[in-house]
Amino acid sequence: MKVIVMTGGSSGFGAVAAGRLTGSGAKLLVGARSGAGAAPKSRRGSSAGEKFRPLSPSPSENPATLELTSLESVRTFASEVRAHLDGRAIDGLLLNAGLIKQDDAGRTLDGFEITFAVNHLAHYLLLRLLLPDLADGATVVLTSSGTHDPATGAGLATPRHADATLLAHPDQDEGRDSDPKKAGEHAYTASKLCAVLTARHLVRLPEPRHLNVIAYDPGQVFGTGLARDLSAPLRLAWSVLGTPAGAPLRWFKHDLNTRTSAGHALADLALDEVTPPPGRTYAALRRGRLDWPDPSDLGRRDDLAEKLWDDSARLVGVA
Repeated sequence: MKVIVMTGGSSGFGAVAAGRLTGSGAKLLVGARSGAGAAPKSRRGSSAGEKFRPLSPSPSENPATLELTSLESVRTFASEVRAHLDGRAIDGLLLNAGLIKQDDAGRTLDGFEITFAVNHLAHYLLLRLLLPDLADGATVVLTSSGTHDPATGAGLATPRHADATLLAHPDQDEGRDSDPKKAGEHAYTASKLCAVLTARHLVRLPEPRHLNVIAYDPGQVFGTGLARDLSAPLRLAWSVLGTPAGAPLRWFKHDLNTRTSAGHALADLALDEVTPPPGRTYAALRRGRLDWPDPSDLGRRDDLAEKLWDDSARLVGVA
């Protein structure tokens, strides 16, 4: 029985993946987004809390809360995962939770820009804390996005850099867009570039174990919780396009995928039913099929990947 730890498994294609994983017999420790009042609110932002509960044949006796806007909560969560597993190794780590905001003005409890903190820093810290507990041959999947690459023409502001300090404190970034909406988009797309670079560096570490490491681009998947912090018209459009009414669009855009296909692809990666070709760490779902293209020019730079790894370690307080 595989042991898999997952964030972002309570809605959207993450919930589809969670159902597929439990159906396979895996012991799944997955987050369920907390309700109002179940986790503290970040500054000017909604709760990014996740309630830890296994969706597996053996229920948890000790559920805990994971608040992705609090690094202390991430540390507590990692400790409680270890206690729950009681020495058993982790076969899969799926870092799937994410959000996008209307701007980059919000700050977490630790003082970092919310989108970057939730999409990258919290998951980076969880990865570092659980890295010693990964089994030989374990799979690590970081959910990325094709929006990190200008070549996809996604329509969002594309990343100018992957400087962790400037992304954590965008008011220090001299190139910051004066349009709040574009600044918010940049925070999102840059955080997804960070997922690509984190995967690239992780696979190059002198680990004593072999790890399968993948930055997963699910394509554009409407009807998920990603748009929950955007404006009401955008939330409505996102929801409607996630229904059968949005199906005709998939005939025209190769990067549009259903929640089912995106979730099944994520589960396939976690269960090692699909493994990376040699030298590949970026997987993109296109028309329901996984491909292994090159990421963006920035996403292929080892110097940026190493700097991001080291700067992120400093920001979250690990060696």
